[in-house]
Amino acid sequence: MQVLFIIGLIFVLGSFMRVFVQNLGILNVVGYLILGITIGPNGLDIIPKEFIHGSNFIIDLSLSLISVLVGANLRYDILKDMLKQILTISFFESIFTFIFISTVFYIMFDLLNFSLNNEYRIITAILFGGLATATAPATILAVSHEIKAKGKFSSFLLGIVAMDNAFALIFFSFIVIISKTFIDSGTLDIHLFVNIIKTIIFSIVVGITGAFISEIIDRVFKKNQGVKTTSTIGMIFITYSLSQYFSLEPLLSSLVMGIVASNLSTNFFLVKKEFDNHLKDIIFLLFFTISAMHLNISFLTQMPLSIIIYVTLRIIGKMFGVWVGSKLSNADNDIGRYLGLALFPQAGIAIGLALSLQEITDFETVAPIILNVIIATTLIHELIGPFLTKYILIKYKKYKTIS
Repeated sequence: MQVLFIIGLIFVLGSFMRVFVQNLGILNVVGYLILGITIGPNGLDIIPKEFIHGSNFIIDLSLSLISVLVGANLRYDILKDMLKQILTISFFESIFTFIFISTVFYIMFDLLNFSLNNEYRIITAILFGGLATATAPATILAVSHEIKAKGKFSSFLLGIVAMDNAFALIFFSFIVIISKTFIDSGTLDIHLFVNIIKTIIFSIVVGITGAFISEIIDRVFKKNQGVKTTSTIGMIFITYSLSQYFSLEPLLSSLVMGIVASNLSTNFFLVKKEFDNHLKDIIFLLFFTISAMHLNISFLTQMPLSIIIYVTLRIIGKMFGVWVGSKLSNADNDIGRYLGLALFPQAGIAIGLALSLQEITDFETVAPIILNVIIATTLIHELIGPFLTKYILIKYKKYKTIS
């Protein structure tokens, strides 16, 4: 079956699914995931496995754009008055989420029916912990737009989301490099940590370079918005692919490019607007539908406990970490009590990181299990999360400042 035919079929069915879920009051992402499961190998088996295995370029294209847009929310001119609070709260909610899930998954490894050798015990636990720190920026943005949430509270929330995804990417980079080295040699030494630092630094350098080159091009063609938008998207793809080619962390490079570009250029918001108006729905449709096609239903019947534990401990970690971070940063008391609930959604970044494991040598055994649990929990996070986020944003919609 031709690739173009399959993509066309996904577009047509995706448009129908979008109308259907919107009538039910459900976010599009949930509909796309359901569509992917339905037409994939574990559903009606309409889409051949060859297409799924050859769709990495679509996933990479989607993740590069999503990561840049996550970083673009960290604008200093908007967040400067609350940057210390955002950094503190994001750090602690990420750390506690990581600790809670990693610890419990490690302790309960034998009860979770992962069908893995005991040597993968700590690797599996910390990989789940690292993935759990990520939050779904697209979902929170969608809810914010829906209720027209403005002011410092919504900016604060988006800043938290962008920052904890940055932490998630850094954690994940550390974890993958450590795990890979441990699998290969069974030991950890100083050279390992030097390699980790080098990988992260060079990933950041690639992202910064991509942002500066993009800005230079934009200034050359400052009177032609079409060229600026096209060249910026091109530089996003180049930055991601170069980072990937040099075995760095492409998601981290893309995130950094988004942060630098949005703070360097006063016109970057126009590119973001173009993406929101013309590309976002297409990218999200392809990304989430194809991601869901990787789901193996038989895995889920074997590991319901892991799904329940992951969802429960993730929100507990987020809420507890937000409470601790807000106390230490002297944030508003109500932020400490309630903001953690707004961080319940999880989707694109976590799925993208889980998908990236499928391509890494030595992770062939653990990667499919992690991906299946993440996709399954995404359905839960995206069904429940928007309602929690909406409740919190409506509660604080009237506030224009944060004490």
